[in-house]
Amino acid sequence: MSGERILKRALSVDDILSKSFELLEFEEQWHQAFGHPENKGIWFIWGNSGNGKTSFMLQLCKELSRFGRIVINSLEEGSGHTVQKAFEREGMSALKRRLILTSESMEDFDSRLSKRKSPEIAVIDSFQYTGLSFRDFLAFKKKHPDKLLIFISQADGKKPMGRAAVSVMYDASLKIWVEGYKAFSKGRYIGPNGGTYTIYEEGAALYHGTGT
Repeated sequence: MSGERILKRALSVDDILSKSFELLEFEEQWHQAFGHPENKGIWFIWGNSGNGKTSFMLQLCKELSRFGRIVINSLEEGSGHTVQKAFEREGMSALKRRLILTSESMEDFDSRLSKRKSPEIAVIDSFQYTGLSFRDFLAFKKKHPDKLLIFISQADGKKPMGRAAVSVMYDASLKIWVEGYKAFSKGRYIGPNGGTYTIYEEGAALYHGTGT
């Protein structure tokens, strides 16, 4: 029949079970909280201001720098003094050439990631400053299937701020809620300790109470 659509071959059970994936061999408390997630796809981190979200993002970048180069698109804070202080606090000088920071439109960022030898890991802070609709996000994701794309988001209560951000959160394979200097895995990767990472011990103890 002319004009009949050509469909992709469906996978068999054997196809699924024999498929291999490249995983991030997280160590110590990263493994305890998040196990061994895949090295590409969408991660989503959200939380209210003053709960340790930026510190967690930078600590995560330090761990991820073991596996690839990182670019942070700092849309919300740019390269201002608060970012400099956060970099100093988290010892980011240790990453040297493993991490770069920019503050550019998503169109320009898309072009950056499309270049040969561009960083394997991209952090976008924050989603609300991208101007992306959920449809825009899906198109961006489709263009970069071999990247690990990490979106940081503001929160409205305990939910991501805005309908598009909520949709991106549901799409992500690793969803991480930050509250009271702890990060909680809400996604498909949960480590042996049940999915909890402590960002700052003293702050977490004051917020959650000792023994938590």
